[in-house]
Amino acid sequence: MTPAPTLPLLGFAAWSGTGKTTLLEQLIPLLTGRGLRIGVLKHAHHDFDIDQPGKDSYRLRKAGAQQMMVASRRRHARITETTHGETELAEADFRQLLASFDQTELDLLLVEGFKHEHFPKIELHRAEIGKPLLFPEDRDIIALASDQPAETTLPQLDINDLEAIADFVCSWFDGCQTREQEAGNGFLSVEAARNAILAALTPSTACSDKPLPECHGAVLAADLISPINVPPHANSAMDGIGLRSDDLAAGRWQLVGEVLAGQQRHEPVLAGQAVQIMTGAPLPPGVDTVVMREETHIEGEWVTVTAPVRAGQNVRQAGEDLAKGAVAIPAGTRLAAPQLGLAASLGLGSLPVRTPLKVALFSTGDEVQAPGELLAPGHIFDSNRFTLMALIRAAGCEVMDLGIIPDDKAILRQQLEQAAASADLVLSSGGVSVGNADFIKLVLAELGQIDFWRIQMRPGRPLAFGKLGQTPFFGLPGNPVAAMVCFLQFVEPAIARLQGKLWQPLRLSALADEKMKSRPGRTEFLRGIFHQDGNGQLRVRTTGPQGSGILSSMADANCLIEIVPAQSGIAVGERVWIHPLQGRLA
Repeated sequence: MTPAPTLPLLGFAAWSGTGKTTLLEQLIPLLTGRGLRIGVLKHAHHDFDIDQPGKDSYRLRKAGAQQMMVASRRRHARITETTHGETELAEADFRQLLASFDQTELDLLLVEGFKHEHFPKIELHRAEIGKPLLFPEDRDIIALASDQPAETTLPQLDINDLEAIADFVCSWFDGCQTREQEAGNGFLSVEAARNAILAALTPSTACSDKPLPECHGAVLAADLISPINVPPHANSAMDGIGLRSDDLAAGRWQLVGEVLAGQQRHEPVLAGQAVQIMTGAPLPPGVDTVVMREETHIEGEWVTVTAPVRAGQNVRQAGEDLAKGAVAIPAGTRLAAPQLGLAASLGLGSLPVRTPLKVALFSTGDEVQAPGELLAPGHIFDSNRFTLMALIRAAGCEVMDLGIIPDDKAILRQQLEQAAASADLVLSSGGVSVGNADFIKLVLAELGQIDFWRIQMRPGRPLAFGKLGQTPFFGLPGNPVAAMVCFLQFVEPAIARLQGKLWQPLRLSALADEKMKSRPGRTEFLRGIFHQDGNGQLRVRTTGPQGSGILSSMADANCLIEIVPAQSGIAVGERVWIHPLQGRLA
């Protein structure tokens, strides 16, 4: 995953012809004169070239270099092609572009364009352009710089008063610095917390060979190298007539045999001859072209073709699907039906797989009761342990269920010591709120190094992470939905890391079917239901009330809706990110 930018981002949004670039050209010297180190990211809607024809770098890039870097004492530049031959590659992701800046040398990133991305922007507006204002629709706009007043509660600036615009930018930047200092007092972004967790973990190396039928759901421990070509020989892609490509002008061929799948004809097919051949059957010597049966006419021992023929058509070459010595399945892959079928097609009866992780799980608190008992006054049933057990198993791990541990320091210490000695990861829910006096913190501090974090997210702000000796430990919030969201955002990628897998969340873009509220400065995860409309567009709505204790809202959801910190809310029809939950809540 591309890391989130750590520097403040400030965009400039305007209709074409407003003069964004000219204004920035005049504004940047004012900002640098006040001590700010400025980076600029500009989006172009057309083909462009920053290199000059005839220059060495231009010539080498045109010769085929996919990336070209030219450097001198004064500056260096990297030029990356987004086409490969005649194929146009996907446009670079906004976050990837931001991550390419050396942010250690900058204070502020200014962005021109990228209007569909969510980050704070100043709208530039000139009445002479004759276009409507953007801010009623674009909720990321934080100020308006115009040549005439407008009806809005946003701060308004004179677009021709560059000093005033510079004052606003500096004031806004100072506010970002204050918020960053507050974040440094225990508040972490979702991405910063996740990155810190993953950096602290080392994949397990325990593995064993297992028979193929027992490998479903296991994680492959080493690259699976194909011992054979797939297919092992050139064969027919359909039922038809096999011909020689150097004999296609004959117009009429004598049938000299039939080749069935699983059989082999060693006698070569000569000029003027043809064979009937079935799908999957090896091509006999001389045959390299197959005509589908429906495009031929057979009369006695002679065959003619009723459609144009292209040399080499309808033939699968040896090694076309997978060449001998190639990586068939990379290490870290969780083995499902397609991978097991592929391994079987290579003739493998067993695979090296990682030993399943053991996750010790418990709930804390004298007020928590197991389901099936008569609920005592002031008590609650333990739902978290059962949702977390299902999530752990869905991630391919074994569960060590420690049940409910009472508020007894000696018992808790004993259980944690045993769990750390026998499990690969220890997981609890409850008792991790920052500032509370729960004794679980004292025990954790005695047995290991545990950090208690406040995450800039909702639900799930409190989170504990660290190690009991060498065993990773997670303390999740006690609220049911918060515990599940924290598991999906932090524990699931941690488990993947311990399994040696590359964790990459599936995140899709959808249109909001309803207005959604959020508080700027934190990541909001709403429970949602998405569907595809008649035009194939994904649309999403919430499941209703979003309290972190409303477990039914999670039961109804098929996705999480992510509202990023820069957004103050979502309007109807606005694009949002969704995280599909299919297969993750099994």
